[in-house]
Amino acid sequence: MTTIQFSEIQANSKIIKTKDIEIELPFAPVKYYRHGWQSWSLAAWTDPVPLPIQKPAFFHAYQTDVVYTREPNPHGSWVGAVEFADGNILLLGALATDTHVFLLQNQLTGRSEADEVEWFAAYGSESQVFDEYVREIGIRFGVADKNYAPRVWCSWYSLYTTINETILHQTFDLLGDLPFDVLQVDDGWQQDIGDWQANEKFPSGMAALAEKIKSTGRRAGLWLAPLLVSSSSQLFREHSDWLLRDEKGGFVSTGYNYWGHDLYALDATHPDAISWLVALLKQVRRWGFDYYKLDFLYAGAMKGRRYKDMPRETAYREALGVMREAMGAGAFFLTCGTPILPALGMCDAIRIGPDVSHEWENHRNEYLLQNFSTPGTKNAIRTVVNRLWLKSLIHIDPDVEYFVSRENTLEEKHKKQLQDLALICNFKATSDLPQWMTPQERENIRAFLGATPTVSKLSRYAYTLDERIVDFSSAVELTKKPTGLAALSGEILGWLGNLKFFVRIIMLMDIVSWRKRASRISK
Repeated sequence: MTTIQFSEIQANSKIIKTKDIEIELPFAPVKYYRHGWQSWSLAAWTDPVPLPIQKPAFFHAYQTDVVYTREPNPHGSWVGAVEFADGNILLLGALATDTHVFLLQNQLTGRSEADEVEWFAAYGSESQVFDEYVREIGIRFGVADKNYAPRVWCSWYSLYTTINETILHQTFDLLGDLPFDVLQVDDGWQQDIGDWQANEKFPSGMAALAEKIKSTGRRAGLWLAPLLVSSSSQLFREHSDWLLRDEKGGFVSTGYNYWGHDLYALDATHPDAISWLVALLKQVRRWGFDYYKLDFLYAGAMKGRRYKDMPRETAYREALGVMREAMGAGAFFLTCGTPILPALGMCDAIRIGPDVSHEWENHRNEYLLQNFSTPGTKNAIRTVVNRLWLKSLIHIDPDVEYFVSRENTLEEKHKKQLQDLALICNFKATSDLPQWMTPQERENIRAFLGATPTVSKLSRYAYTLDERIVDFSSAVELTKKPTGLAALSGEILGWLGNLKFFVRIIMLMDIVSWRKRASRISK
């Protein structure tokens, strides 16, 4: 363990190569910056105390780095910082993957899961310190080509898995001349998670669907989750030897899907699995899709026994490089559900927050279960705002924006917050159906897609868009812990949420809701 005195970095930042490092804090911190592992994991400035372990534990694989889920001290992936009463911060950040930062009493501590790595330590104003850290990351990981980010229409948040050939064709036609650059088909087209061929809802096949999109003058985009494998898939039955294993030889769980099957992780260091990945992504390009949204990518960095013995995030980063090359020249690569730091320099864009939703916050998830990584607009804004420091390194995707009022419970002020955040990120997307747009909503979308405001940062949560001030402070505070009967209800719900049959019931209710929603499209 290397110990650094505060006086050594008080005037100038410092880079230290060591496996583990600790910095003595000069004062008691008033806030701690915790940075979540992957796209959906919480990133926020919070009180310098441990947070409740989010419930249910059944979803930890989806939302956290399970290696550290039950860590009792404040902590985060790759980088952590403390804020003092005078507003200055002390930051400790890794310049390598496979690292973690902890607040241990009066010390900021960094640990490497691999060998010695470079650590960056700095003290000063928040903007100055993060700018220095970002510069050093860019030198080592690379900076994405920050040319124009495509404007995207995505099928997920309106249609979910209920997409089919007829609905999508109708939607593509009705989008008319709205200035989208990409029409992206999301989950629901495939035979299974692991079997990436068109299902019975797309009888003409995926090449025909891509051709339909391109006939509208846009690029064709497609969602896949190539590092996940469902226990119901042909891939699982025929190639279970390609999957990541735990210390006891069992499959490493990566969650549970809507159709009631366990999900596992592809071992992307296995030579046959690599060949399969390359062939899959080349096939998608031959179909005519050149915008790739690859999701649930955390599976590639789960802890487990790999064919090739190497640190887990290093293995994941290598897999991203293989997939990127297989996509071919000119492809746009968006990573989602991805560990953040290992993806830098390996893709064009990163989702940096949880999924948005048609509601501001969910009482069950955010209050009773204290889960701030679940889909919800407030959850998404909170984490995205606290990751805007990534903007100069890569295109940052805050998820879609809403404009329509039909089938949406968000207040206009909350829709506006989402839209403003997208303008700050300079990554614009929506899932709103043209079938549900009023003439005014349609024109609002057109104006938004064409907007290029001048963005300036005023403070941690406040910005100007041209001359207009926008402030995200209302979204960043965490919901207070429940007490009394509410706390008991949360414990019971958390316990039930670890039972598969209960999770299955909740998921079936979602599926029924999605189908009812789709049935109302033409009404």
